[in-house]
Amino acid sequence: MHATHREMAILEELKLSGSCRIQDLARRLDVSEETIRRNVKKLATKGLVRKVHGGVYLPEAAQEASFTQRMNENPEAKRRIAARLAGMIRNGDSLILDIGSTTAYVARALRGHQDLFVVTNSLAVAQTLATRNNNRVFMAGGELRSHDGGAFGHEAIRFVRQFSVRYAVLSAAAIDEENGFMLFDMQEAEFSREIMRAAENTIIAADAAKFGRHAPIRLAAPEEIGTLVTDAPPPPDIAAMLAEASVHTVIADGKDKAA
Repeated sequence: MHATHREMAILEELKLSGSCRIQDLARRLDVSEETIRRNVKKLATKGLVRKVHGGVYLPEAAQEASFTQRMNENPEAKRRIAARLAGMIRNGDSLILDIGSTTAYVARALRGHQDLFVVTNSLAVAQTLATRNNNRVFMAGGELRSHDGGAFGHEAIRFVRQFSVRYAVLSAAAIDEENGFMLFDMQEAEFSREIMRAAENTIIAADAAKFGRHAPIRLAAPEEIGTLVTDAPPPPDIAAMLAEASVHTVIADGKDKAA
């Protein structure tokens, strides 16, 4: 395949998925990863794609709504998910919650719990659960981001490494059958991966609108996720991906589906 034709093929692949890993593109186009990287570099120079470590995505796939906007997206679905997930947490449990909007709803649903041990980098989560019902809340230090009140960077990573908890509760911006769970922000992805290492069980809280969406940064391999709590059954292709990865899918209407 001529280089120009290969670049067109890469763009066609990205139009289907929004983002893709270099190794997956190499496999699909039957060339080396180094060849793909050269083609991606040329496309990025033209402004047609954007590169991240190990992957590439279309520029229009890079934007995410503000935290306030996301809090107002599908609020009823997020409340149902939060209530269902809160029912999985017992008084006295230890958990780490990330900066996601659905996670903020989870924190609200946990306000009736007692003696929780909570670690977070989210100001919204800390404000919701601190000074309540004998909870202990630990907030990552450093500068808070203006658009979502989240703490990130080396200080936050070092902070979370001090803990070993029962649950990591994370959000996802997109879920697709090719890449699994995806995010828009590299700092969020790095922090979420660190959270997963500090927890016995990883739970993703994501509403059904995330199914089939695309985002440029892979959160984790699906098999690294223990449970997905959502508000509707996933479409067949994503359900097959979850089943293959042994992800337990919990539907917020009370119907559980063991993968």
